[in-house]
Amino acid sequence: MKLLTKIAFLALATMSSLPMTGQDLLARQAPIDRKMKAVDSVALQRIIYTENYDSPAEDLYEDWSNQYAHRETTLPDTFRISLKDFCMPTDSRLITSNFGARWGRQHKGLDIKVYIGDTIRAAFSGKVRVVRYEGRGYGKYVVIRHYNGLETIYGHMSKQLVEEDQEVRAGDPIGLGGNTGRSTGSHLHFETRLCGVALNPALMFDFRNQDVIDDYYIFRKSSYKRESVVANRLRGVGGTSIRTSEADEDVELATAAPAASYAQDSHFHKVKRGETLYSIAKRRGTTVSAIMKLNHLKKNAKLRAGQILKYN
Repeated sequence: MKLLTKIAFLALATMSSLPMTGQDLLARQAPIDRKMKAVDSVALQRIIYTENYDSPAEDLYEDWSNQYAHRETTLPDTFRISLKDFCMPTDSRLITSNFGARWGRQHKGLDIKVYIGDTIRAAFSGKVRVVRYEGRGYGKYVVIRHYNGLETIYGHMSKQLVEEDQEVRAGDPIGLGGNTGRSTGSHLHFETRLCGVALNPALMFDFRNQDVIDDYYIFRKSSYKRESVVANRLRGVGGTSIRTSEADEDVELATAAPAASYAQDSHFHKVKRGETLYSIAKRRGTTVSAIMKLNHLKKNAKLRAGQILKYN
């Protein structure tokens, strides 16, 4: 009888301890679950990083090739380009040639004065796509595809310091300044391209102040061409001569005016010394009133040499 009582007591004690043991197990399991979630998150981030490394900005680009400097594909209507975590490709503040028409052809980048042997750095993190020499063009050049969607091209270098398919971080040395290829003096030819289409680097980079314009640049297919003209005036050759009030007016015109009032093939005229609204209108096949309306000019407005006017 005593043995049965003892067995029954032990059984009851064991059964009564089960819920507490279960609770203890759950309590001990909870931090393990949290740690596993953290591990899973880290693993996921590593997978995403690896995918980005294998094919930077693959949503925008159809392929990865080391055979060509650029190839134009379809542009998105809008695209937000992150300018965070950047590095100026050179510490030179002197721009020697703007983006745009030059010598009867389109100049697809900015020329920055550098000397032979000056360090050239990657503007953003990404992966080197091309390291080549082009005798009648870029000379020794490097193309990098970045995770923010841009591709940057660095031309006329004396030496390349990276290899194709190499991962680089913003600020990594990628080459040395030079005068190779189609060049009349040592300088860096710097291009920024989206889907192979050249965008004015002055839309994003301010070399005189060694900074970018903002944390982001919002690309708009309907307005980037006219914004490029304004960017040249604000941050290109001779941009320091623009008065604040005029710059503000141009920025407002470029970014706030209805897109319907501008055609994508808009044309602009650079005012020469001695020109008048009448002579410009006659030369461009338009009217004085049309130029005044497009550029928000008054009848008594005085033109300045170098001023940019839209005429259609």
